[in-house]
Amino acid sequence: MKPVISIEYCPKCGWMLRAAYFAQELLTTFTEDVHGVLLRPSEVNGTFIISINDKEIFNRKSSGGGFPEVKVLKQMVRDIVNPGKSLGHSDRKQP
Repeated sequence: MKPVISIEYCPKCGWMLRAAYFAQELLTTFTEDVHGVLLRPSEVNGTFIISINDKEIFNRKSSGGGFPEVKVLKQMVRDIVNPGKSLGHSDRKQP
């Protein structure tokens, strides 16, 4: 069965749009590789957690704050859902 990506976000922090943007990017890139992306408002303030089949791949609090760049997020997801998938320009290293 294809994996489900979950994005748990803090609505009080105004992070719904960021979660929706990440979901859009992931669904566009991994259309054939995932079952879907679930956006889940958190009851805990400051929460922003991305997981795949309940396995956490990013946690804003434990990462020291901030958010991953979309390119980095796509690489993290790809490494789990389809390690052989090319991400095109997102795989190229910056000079």
